[in-house]
Amino acid sequence: MAGVSDRRSGAPHVLSTAAIIAVGSELLTPLRLDTNSLFITEQLNAIGVDVVTKAVVGDSGDELTHLFNAVRSRADVIVFCGGLGPTDDDITREAVAAALGRSIVEDESMTERLRARFAARGFAVPMPESNRRQAMVPHGATVIENSRGSAPGLWLEDGGRVVLLLPGPPRELRPMLTALVAGPLKARASGSVLLRRVMKIAGRIESQTDEVLQPLYREWEQMTPPIGATILAQLGQIELHLFTRDSDAVRAVQRLDSAVARGTEVLGEDIFSVDGRPLEHVVGDLLVERGLTIAVAESCTGGLITSRLTDIAGSSRYVQESVISYSNEAKTSLLGVPAEMIAEHGAVSENVAFAMADGIRSRSGVGVGVGVTGIAGPSGGTPQKPVGTVAIAAVTARVTRSHVFRFSGEREQVKFQASQAALDMVRRMLLVS
Repeated sequence: MAGVSDRRSGAPHVLSTAAIIAVGSELLTPLRLDTNSLFITEQLNAIGVDVVTKAVVGDSGDELTHLFNAVRSRADVIVFCGGLGPTDDDITREAVAAALGRSIVEDESMTERLRARFAARGFAVPMPESNRRQAMVPHGATVIENSRGSAPGLWLEDGGRVVLLLPGPPRELRPMLTALVAGPLKARASGSVLLRRVMKIAGRIESQTDEVLQPLYREWEQMTPPIGATILAQLGQIELHLFTRDSDAVRAVQRLDSAVARGTEVLGEDIFSVDGRPLEHVVGDLLVERGLTIAVAESCTGGLITSRLTDIAGSSRYVQESVISYSNEAKTSLLGVPAEMIAEHGAVSENVAFAMADGIRSRSGVGVGVGVTGIAGPSGGTPQKPVGTVAIAAVTARVTRSHVFRFSGEREQVKFQASQAALDMVRRMLLVS
């Protein structure tokens, strides 16, 4: 591999499991998320390496060493991301070297490359001496050049397992890891692939879904190689994750396709996606297929449904109009909802939701009209209509649907669940249109 000098030691063995350790105190705050681990997992799975654990650790040498020692016996590949910068809190190199009992020395050729890179950027002052930290290399490590930043990566061997130290910025980490996966990691992997498929389900609760799928779990486990299944409850939907490992990628894909088909037989139209598309994307594709446009009248969701629909590129083909009719007066003046209807049934009712959907549809001339009105909270509820009560209606020229839902959770959670239920109502209408 270009830019890597061969100084590895230790007898190589097959790599099948991995641990990911994200380094950085900022990742332990609400201000920054670890996104690298998702990409790392995807890349390693592609060569049959299964991520068995991942963790986040702050800029503490003691904590980092403790965590490293805890996973060393559990994984064939240990990937550190972050903590390779020039400042005093960038301690990944030193902590890993200490845990391995290795000395750490300056790679002078790397120092010169850092100086040249610094000068090429046109700075009027020479490279700060602190940047020399990035040229410090544990004994026996292989330097992995970084074409997009100053912090090189490092490859170390530890009793046959591989320890990778990669920079934290995704734009630097991603090309570096991609090259490693295509080259030396793939050469040491088992030769199998680990493939996953996600089935997204609406209109069911987790326990109900799990009960229906129990016979399929046993069926999938008896396949050779077996298919594993994990069911996850997400806000407004259930996800069924299917996965299998096989030396034959084509056979693995065929087996997963068969499992998805069996799941679809059991769950029917409750499954809205088997290819990763979110619900708003599925609804948009159905609208395009049927040559229909949509308009949305939103009260408690405050434009969230329209926002989700228009998050999809090309949504101008089917999203025609949106009205946020938050007040009762707006429902009457903008959508034609009779004031006496609101007085009789209340703003949060199937009658009003239907009138909103019918009003927006007739005024905008679209094929599908949607109306949503509810109580998102935290105040405004009554014993008869508690917080989380949401009335939703959808109308086409031939089909009408409406329902009053009772959602739980905080305000944002109620709003999202309402948007999910509204989009799912439209999807089910379009399936029979």
